[in-house]
Amino acid sequence: MKIRFTLIALLLSSVIVAQEKEERQKDSIQKLDQVLISTQVIFGNKYEAKNRTGSSYYISPEELAKFNYTDINRVLRSVPGVNIYEEDGFGLRPNISLRGTSPERSAKISVMEDGVLIAPAPYSAPAAYYFPSVARMQAVEILKGSSQIQYGPFTTGGAINLVSTQIPNNFQGSLKASYGSFNTGQIHAKLGDSKTNFGYSLEFLNFNSDGFKDLPDGSDTGFDKNDFVAKFRLNSNPEAAIRQAVNFKFQYSDEVSDETYLGLSQEDFDMAPLSRYASSQDDKMTNDHIQFSVSHELEFSKNFRITTDAYYNGFSRNWYKLNDIVFNGDKVSIASVVEDPSAYPDHFAIVNGSSNSDADAILLKANNRRYKSQGVQTKFDIHWAGTNVFHDLEIGLRYHYDEEDRFQWKDGYNIINGEMNLTSAGPGGSDANRISSANAFAGSILYKLKYNKLTLTPGIRYENIVLKREDYGTADFSRSGQNLAVRENNVDIFIPGIGFNYKFNTYTSLYGGVHKGFSPPGNSPDQTSEESINYELGSRFNFKGLRGDVVAFYNDYSNLLGSDLAATGGTGSLDQFNAGEVAVRGLEVLLNYDLLEKNTRFSFPITLGYTFTDTEFLNSFGSDDDLWGEVTEGDELPYIAKHQFNASIGLENKLFELNVNGRFNGSFRTTAGTEKITDENGVTSNFILDFSGKYHINKNLSITGNIINLLDETYAVSRVPAGLRPGHPFGGYAGLEFRF
Repeated sequence: MKIRFTLIALLLSSVIVAQEKEERQKDSIQKLDQVLISTQVIFGNKYEAKNRTGSSYYISPEELAKFNYTDINRVLRSVPGVNIYEEDGFGLRPNISLRGTSPERSAKISVMEDGVLIAPAPYSAPAAYYFPSVARMQAVEILKGSSQIQYGPFTTGGAINLVSTQIPNNFQGSLKASYGSFNTGQIHAKLGDSKTNFGYSLEFLNFNSDGFKDLPDGSDTGFDKNDFVAKFRLNSNPEAAIRQAVNFKFQYSDEVSDETYLGLSQEDFDMAPLSRYASSQDDKMTNDHIQFSVSHELEFSKNFRITTDAYYNGFSRNWYKLNDIVFNGDKVSIASVVEDPSAYPDHFAIVNGSSNSDADAILLKANNRRYKSQGVQTKFDIHWAGTNVFHDLEIGLRYHYDEEDRFQWKDGYNIINGEMNLTSAGPGGSDANRISSANAFAGSILYKLKYNKLTLTPGIRYENIVLKREDYGTADFSRSGQNLAVRENNVDIFIPGIGFNYKFNTYTSLYGGVHKGFSPPGNSPDQTSEESINYELGSRFNFKGLRGDVVAFYNDYSNLLGSDLAATGGTGSLDQFNAGEVAVRGLEVLLNYDLLEKNTRFSFPITLGYTFTDTEFLNSFGSDDDLWGEVTEGDELPYIAKHQFNASIGLENKLFELNVNGRFNGSFRTTAGTEKITDENGVTSNFILDFSGKYHINKNLSITGNIINLLDETYAVSRVPAGLRPGHPFGGYAGLEFRF
């Protein structure tokens, strides 16, 4: 009998917590406090985040542990400026937007793990079909604004860096497990230690569920994921004149999930939102991911460090899923059938299994792809100080290569009495047989000048990219090259930016900046880069214990790029197209206050966050095969909510923690337009409450529990890839956490 467990909390990092407290103390007594930051993190702590010259947010180990989320969507929803639409209810493949960038598959933001680009092929095929498990992360960093030009190639919306579990300073470990609704379970084990010249950490995570959706035959609609990470460090003696360290990291994960692109029609969603159609019974995603990295730190003094990372990421996946329905020789995509069942009644009867079909009436596509991403990056960090002046110069260089290898086919099925049967098997490569690749060299310079209360950070990034596609054709299964078609696109661009931060006093500062936004094009020679000019102006303050961050932004696109993704109802070619001018403007507000700040036994923290995002196409164009549909000047971007609000309340003392989080997700349209958003043309708003609790039996053992969707709200999260999809229903989970 299979035993299922669930992780509830992440291990608190004594290193980061201690550093954060130290930096907060320094903030009150000196003005030129600076630290060297490694390439693996953007900030490293909240102190560094709140002193950036751009909008930034650091989700600390304590914050991650509060709700014990395993879904990155729920982790990020507390951060203003982040716009997300869900897909599977568990966060397996998130769709993340920062400041109005196109959200589909998080393809327009720079996603990193420990400072290394982590999308399967960040330049040539950036759609994030792999996303690291947030349950094994120690911190999450989000950077927006001008200084994000350090972390390309995507510089319009921002960058997200997931900081994995660090090697501890002394021997320690933890074992956490829990179980709950839908047979959802996790187990998370960690062990690590450091000696004078050596350190290590080992980590294992399993996360699995039967799923909350219902197939007619009663089979599972869930997943099973495994994740293993090993880190080793060799370092010189702490008293060495020149200190060095070499860090080795190995990560492996695999996933089997019974996930589908097939959603529900509006009528069926209204009647049974958690149901799935019979024709999706054989849909399955299988994947595995492997990472090797070596990092060398060379610290000549407290003012000069060079850090170099060499990395390799490999990702293989085959999403075997329903793609088309054929009736009387008429082949129609599942997106078209589910969108308008009345126009395709015979096709829809095959989809839901109410009618028996002919052979090859159901076409399942083996979306088989292999990815490779590898490179070397180095950062020089030099700083020096004079009287009332501080200088910091960061120079970054990176050579990177990535590729996506498509070798896909389609199999034919019939459906008889609700059961699918294979009727024909397509040969490998008969649907897609091509390799897309990118060679990229990037360099960045960021100079920080701090004089008294003013900090200025001018910087510039350079990207040189060669994008290539080699298409062998759907008949050359052996890839002999007899019908090879090659195309290439070259990009050479400078990306400047400048930011400032003026600190009126210890409690109040004004910051802002302007920078060039950039997103690489595809490999078609006629495609140009996505470009914009981005502005922001904000303030951080602390008024009698009320801590806040308010910032306004404006992104002026001269050329927005659209992508033909199957995940958004397109053909899945990944071809991009030039969509012209777009304006995105907004406001982000974050407030924190502890109602019992002076109480020595209890704390009662309250956090409020609000995001306003207004979007507008400034020209008209057609995109029938894309998420946007037909666009008219003045239309709003789809899948971007105009209003989002998040609130969390906690009650904590040394024995227990209770936390409630509420999230208002504003309505958003699912095709470009200006008309009022309804169930027919978009996804309407919802309000979701989550609850978490923890009781500490002693310093080594805690009982944990959390509830997802406390009020059991039924709500839609998306209409893509093909039909309406529900959010996570009410789910209760309980577990134990043992530390040593």
